[in-house]
Amino acid sequence: MYNRKSEAKIKQQKTESILKEIIPEALASLSDGRLHGLAVVNVVCSRGRSDAKIYLDPAFILKEEKEPIIRLLQKARIVIEKHCANEQGWFRTPKLSFTFDDTLSHENKMTELFKKIGVDLHDEN
Repeated sequence: MYNRKSEAKIKQQKTESILKEIIPEALASLSDGRLHGLAVVNVVCSRGRSDAKIYLDPAFILKEEKEPIIRLLQKARIVIEKHCANEQGWFRTPKLSFTFDDTLSHENKMTELFKKIGVDLHDEN
């Protein structure tokens, strides 16, 4: 038996999944080649699906390239939203915002810190 909350959560997850699939297509259709190869790692929609945060893979992006790419994406946001709406037949799409997903680099830093702590503790004994 479904309740309203679970139905809303399912719709939210479906929207996230669809956006994760079609945003790379939209990026590939843009005229700026710097945006063509960007990979979408995750999409998180707000509860009412009015906003969606798009997490991009920073693996092959230099630190100094990140900010200009985000600015390009902000400028192209409306075009990307229209592509998503046309592709899915949606009346309106969530307002998209873009960021690079630094989770992996944070995890790697934490792993290195734990290794260092482990070595320091081992050296003390």
